[in-house]
Amino acid sequence: MPSLSPRDPLHCRLALTLLSSLGLLAGCATSRVAPPAPPPASVVSAEQPTTELVPVARYGRYTLVELVPEPVQRDLLQQAVEVSIPPMLDASVGDAMRHVLLRSGYRLCDAAEAASLYALPLPAAHLRLGPLMLRDALLTLAGPAWELSVDDVTRQVCFSRHGAPTFLSANPPGAATPVPDADRPEEMQP
Repeated sequence: MPSLSPRDPLHCRLALTLLSSLGLLAGCATSRVAPPAPPPASVVSAEQPTTELVPVARYGRYTLVELVPEPVQRDLLQQAVEVSIPPMLDASVGDAMRHVLLRSGYRLCDAAEAASLYALPLPAAHLRLGPLMLRDALLTLAGPAWELSVDDVTRQVCFSRHGAPTFLSANPPGAATPVPDADRPEEMQP
């Protein structure tokens, strides 16, 4: 019988066959694990957690997309904005606020009290904003002396001096939703 060298093709085939059959045998080995015993009937609680089914749509072979609105779509003041105010020699805070609100779904109110804020010159530091949440961009433009009020019915935003009555005092109560400033402590918020 001829001797087989490690470089012989027959030797390689035999080694591969031996290794693959060992792999198959190892894959067939199983161990039996006893199934866990069911809990006693006295331990099972009457309250079963309810699971809400979220509707999904299939996009492609392996992608499922939930059919629910994003949180930003529900609360428009949480949308992220990144804005570059067009350079103008006489840009005002009101111009910048209108530019930030262009595609947001909100508009700026025409309250007499806020007219003094809107007429202020725009600081150079505010020519570029973001990425920020829309609410934070508006509060940045207004500055710390002003409070943001939102009318969700008409989708208007307005500013009033801290401690002053809001711009919607003529509207029915509950129409205006003051947006609390996240930087102020709870005891200082109205």
